[in-house]
Amino acid sequence: MIKNAVFHTSVASVDKFLSGEVPEIAVAGKSNVGKSSFINALCGNKKLAKTSKDPGRTRLLNYFKINNGQFFLVDLPGYGYAKVSDDEKMKWGTLIESYFRTGKNIKNVFVLIDVRRDPSEDDKQMLHYLYFYRIPFTIIATKADKLSKSACFTRKKQIADAIGVGTNDVFLTSSVDKSGLNAIYDRIDSILENEE
Repeated sequence: MIKNAVFHTSVASVDKFLSGEVPEIAVAGKSNVGKSSFINALCGNKKLAKTSKDPGRTRLLNYFKINNGQFFLVDLPGYGYAKVSDDEKMKWGTLIESYFRTGKNIKNVFVLIDVRRDPSEDDKQMLHYLYFYRIPFTIIATKADKLSKSACFTRKKQIADAIGVGTNDVFLTSSVDKSGLNAIYDRIDSILENEE
């Protein structure tokens, strides 16, 4: 369970990545998938991560300290359709890949996918990075409140099939009605317990 969460720091370059022994769970996803809303709902604080209607607002790695330093949630820059220059996109991509390559404390990456959309080429590239660097990940389908329950379960299976994981490996969530968050808390507990 998340009892408290505070913004810790923003990082724009590899040499500023946090070192130490605190476990990290990163949050990745396409621009506009609802990463900030997901983090805020998970942490019970609407103002923790800045939300925006403009995709691609997160241009840094943002670290949030959870439960007085039990672990960090790390918000990664959104990828995909953000209206930014190719140079900027390249910078973000390099930053994210460097984080995966050098991060010693990354215990899991929550990959967010809009339940209404098929996984994009960018999503698949993200998963490719994670397989390559042997980083465990969790697929989280966001915006479940936008569809009926039966439609959500259909989409959950389609997303699982598209990326080659089991249907039970895709977690349905909504930042609006908070559905699915208890399963994410359980997932976090098991990730951290495996560490111990």
